[in-house]
Amino acid sequence: MNGRRRTRTLLAGLAATAVLAGSATAAAAADGTSSAGPSGDGAKALCKRLPKVDRHVERALKRLDAKAGTRGSVARLEKRVDNAKKAGHTEIATYLQNRLTSRESLRTTLQQRQKDVAAVKTWCQKNDSGKAAG
Repeated sequence: MNGRRRTRTLLAGLAATAVLAGSATAAAAADGTSSAGPSGDGAKALCKRLPKVDRHVERALKRLDAKAGTRGSVARLEKRVDNAKKAGHTEIATYLQNRLTSRESLRTTLQQRQKDVAAVKTWCQKNDSGKAAG
């Protein structure tokens, strides 16, 4: 009997939660704050956090371009691939080679992002840090 009472209480609680969640969604829709999507492009917020994005990209590129002694660098991974091939560890070499390919494509992506950040930085300077964009 005690187990049934717990189950009923749990089910009643779940039902109440579902009703409250449904009414909150309906209230938001009536309020005009529905999830129709963003009203702007977020230019002001992007201009504000642009220095952090720029530092993040620069740090990542610096790490990728570092010498073999730096963890996360392309050179270090290349050395590991060579070592695995010399040792005859084909499966390990294949795995590391795939990681190397991915890391090299990340470098290309980050270099493109760095160019994009520079263009956005110029735009933000010309447009009062996006304040007019809202």
